[in-house]
Amino acid sequence: MSHTGARSETLSPEELYDVVARAASQDPAQVQASTTRLKEIIQLFGAYDTLHEIAAQRTVPLAVRQQSIIQFKNAAVAHWKSRKYLSDEQRTRIRARCLALLDEPDDVVSVSGSVERLQVILILMVLLKIADCNEYIIGRIARHDFPLNWPNLVPDLMEIINFNLEARYKAAGPYSAVRLRRSLETLNAIAKEMGSAKLPSGVKAMGSLVEQLQVPLQNNYITISTSFMSINPSTINLIGTSEDLLFGHLLFKCIVKVAVWTWNRVVNHKQLFQASALQLRTLSELRIELLLSLQATSADVLSLRSVDILTRHVRLFGKFFRRLQQLSIPRFVKLPMCTDLVLYYWSKVVQASDTPAAYIADTASAVFPVRFLVQAMVLFKESLPQWAPVKRDGTQNAQALSKEFVEDAVRLLVTRFIPLNPEDLEEWMADPEGWVNVEEQDNEQWVFEVRPCAERVLMTLANNYAADVVPLLETTFKQVVGQHPTDLPGVIQREALYCAIGRCAHRMKKVIPFEQWLSHTLVPEAQEMNPSYPILKRRIAWLIGKWISDMCYPANNPTLWQILLYLLQDRGPGTDEVVRLTAAISLRECVDSLEFEVDTFAPFLAGIVSEMVRLIGEAETLESKRRISSSLNTIIERAGTRIVPLVGMVAEPLPHLWTTAGEDWLFKSSLLETLTNLIKSSKEHSVSLSNLVVPLVRDSFSPGAQQNLDEDALILWQAALRDTITIEGVNGGAGLIDLFPLAISLQSENLDLLGKIMNIIESYILLDALQILQRIAVDMFRAFLQAMNQATEINVMHMATSLTLIAQVAPSSQWGEALHVSGLFAFILKILTDEGDKASTALLTECIYLLARMAISDKQMFLQLMSATAQSQDIAETKLWEVALDQWWTRFDNMSEPRLRKLAAMGIATLVSTGRPEVLGRLSTEICNLWLDVFSEIKESLKSSENDSTGSPLTLYWDKPLDSFYQDSEGTLEYQRRKALFDNDPVRTTQLTEFIAARVQEAEVACGGSANLQTLYLSKADPLVLKQIQAELIGR
Repeated sequence: MSHTGARSETLSPEELYDVVARAASQDPAQVQASTTRLKEIIQLFGAYDTLHEIAAQRTVPLAVRQQSIIQFKNAAVAHWKSRKYLSDEQRTRIRARCLALLDEPDDVVSVSGSVERLQVILILMVLLKIADCNEYIIGRIARHDFPLNWPNLVPDLMEIINFNLEARYKAAGPYSAVRLRRSLETLNAIAKEMGSAKLPSGVKAMGSLVEQLQVPLQNNYITISTSFMSINPSTINLIGTSEDLLFGHLLFKCIVKVAVWTWNRVVNHKQLFQASALQLRTLSELRIELLLSLQATSADVLSLRSVDILTRHVRLFGKFFRRLQQLSIPRFVKLPMCTDLVLYYWSKVVQASDTPAAYIADTASAVFPVRFLVQAMVLFKESLPQWAPVKRDGTQNAQALSKEFVEDAVRLLVTRFIPLNPEDLEEWMADPEGWVNVEEQDNEQWVFEVRPCAERVLMTLANNYAADVVPLLETTFKQVVGQHPTDLPGVIQREALYCAIGRCAHRMKKVIPFEQWLSHTLVPEAQEMNPSYPILKRRIAWLIGKWISDMCYPANNPTLWQILLYLLQDRGPGTDEVVRLTAAISLRECVDSLEFEVDTFAPFLAGIVSEMVRLIGEAETLESKRRISSSLNTIIERAGTRIVPLVGMVAEPLPHLWTTAGEDWLFKSSLLETLTNLIKSSKEHSVSLSNLVVPLVRDSFSPGAQQNLDEDALILWQAALRDTITIEGVNGGAGLIDLFPLAISLQSENLDLLGKIMNIIESYILLDALQILQRIAVDMFRAFLQAMNQATEINVMHMATSLTLIAQVAPSSQWGEALHVSGLFAFILKILTDEGDKASTALLTECIYLLARMAISDKQMFLQLMSATAQSQDIAETKLWEVALDQWWTRFDNMSEPRLRKLAAMGIATLVSTGRPEVLGRLSTEICNLWLDVFSEIKESLKSSENDSTGSPLTLYWDKPLDSFYQDSEGTLEYQRRKALFDNDPVRTTQLTEFIAARVQEAEVACGGSANLQTLYLSKADPLVLKQIQAELIGR
């Protein structure tokens, strides 16, 4: 249905109800049939109001009501202010209904009567409840309408809350737990929505909300929280206990949102923070006592629900403190009781360390939930810099932690929280590759899991208390380095110490004799066959990578590579997949370091590459394959030409890996990078790889793959062209020439990639322009024409530059006729004629460079193109010449690069030699002045070079190409091709005066002699100008 038709159609409430009912049906056919009409009908004026009315009627089947409010939530909220869909009266009715829905009991539905009814309820369990949608809707509407258009929103909600709280906690009469809960959840949704507003009007509205809520909410929380003190093992399973905890939790969520919003706006948060700190302590101790009491009993559903709410409530306090800390650590640590609060949290970490392992788990019913301990560690970690022994201004810090406290904290972390626990080992054994992949994400995981978080706490302690931490770790290291643990607990503890030393590498590098440790301890440990040693070997591999990547030790010791190669290839007892994968990842860290010495690495290269290729084939998950492939790519890149003998070994499995990767685009991208690095490293030896490049690039641009792989495929394609010596295939295989049709197809169709495609086409031209033009010149120029008609001006300029390159490197016999047949030459002239007022100066100037280069290449071909274009376009040839010459003269002043000004001078000289009257008619004025400008510029540069007082000859600035000329090809074979092209450019190598003198002589012949030239075209010239020209031409 058209948009106009939708606006003129009148809404039928009955039809809307029928469509929604069918959309809510359990019959897939009805749902499918109603989908299109539902999308159409809700676009009609009044549909949103009707949808909301259906949702509010409790006599309507629940499924229909839920479908209605979901549709309203998804569509109406985004168009709330639009008069196309809603009137002010309808908005008023909707707002009123929203508040009426606060006691919606859609999650308490009778199931008596029939099996069908039960089935409906099971399906509804996966849908959003009406009340949940209603809370979201009120929050979104409040962002638009509060307080101007909905001033009674907050007062009405607070009235409901206050009435029910008073009735519940002061025995003032009956109350509705449902309305109280719904009102608190709605108030939380409003605070969340409005707190995110950034515009001044939204900030002002949130300020109004804060004024109305701040004090009442805190008072209400005090009222509710008094009931918490009566919670004990005998009352934890009461419904009232669960409700009290939930109401308090919901209230405090609102308080937190208000407090966080005001943190940077209001100075005084001391009272709230102090009360919150005390409350956290009380609730935390209450919870721990409850859970310890419940350990010996089997808790029922209500008890577990109450414990869950209490756990979430305690964690909410931690989130509140953490958010304040994130917003401003200096202000946070100055709050009253902040130090006591953080140290209390740390005391819970200490307490947890001395309890059975089962007490620590990622569940709400654990005595010490993982998320609570992580909160405690993070708050402690982020506060440590404020307690450093020496302040930033160099003065002593009176609040610094004692040496004993710091040492105890380090011992606790290293012996209790950093070691691998039984769950870690179980996950290791169950899914080795998955375990490694999770471990490699520790930069993201540390705020969620105890072990990586404990490692970060240790690092922060070492950074701020190095004088205490480093000697302790050094002493511990010296005590155990000579030991040889054989039991599992001993191995696990040693692994934890190695982890601590690796994490604190920057601090430990001066006290740990790494080279001695490497050769005397790590080598024999890496070769140990004890079945528990994979734990330690994996850490050794990680430790080496960490120490090298943190630049604590140079990557120039053969023992490094000996250990990593051994760990990579060993498949005997005492090792496993985790060790090999970690060694592969560690190799990348080492090879990619600044102090990497390839000569030291070279003897191990073949073995390492062989094992990496083998490991890619053995890995079961594509994520593991990606990680190994990434390491291999770095090794290839750093190895340089030393990889050449191993190219076949790396390349052979790539087709199979590519096929089996399916739609894992990240892995395919990594494989493309592998091939790219192989080509870059092997340079002219990469010719044989074109047999792989061609199918992979083609496949990367197939439907479905293109949007995921096009960038990486273009990088590979460009690299293959820049570091090859031929576009032909070898040994009957595919050659890069086979991809050229794809290049021009992309040029004409894919404007997003046009810049990169043009670089690829230029690479083809530099490699073998003759073959390209012989095979596909007309099609290529047609692709140019199609692209230039659609592309942005900067891309059109790039294509003009590419055409200039073609005119320079290829004979005119290969491009002249094709330019005309394709219509491209006519288009270039059209830019200069019809679009002279539209095109930019830069583009017009680029077109003149192209014409100049074509004229220098073959003036007769240029004359033929001008004549043929005049005929095909039905334009007088004289007019074409006049327009081109006008632009030539006008754009000369816009040419900033002297080399290109010389190109323009030589091009116009070539046209003078043709004897065309349109050209010669400008000889005595524009053309002579143009030549004199260039003569003067060259002479001044030469004189400056001769008079250079520094003792070194001045390099003529016009004798160097711009950086853009090389197109980032430095270090490739294409750079040499571009450099040779520049060095041998006639514009650079030709003496301008001699060139122009010769062209003037040719003009004299074309005119029937010098006398005719003088009479017809030079008689009215300025004598002084002619004298200067003659002086330049004869070398005086």
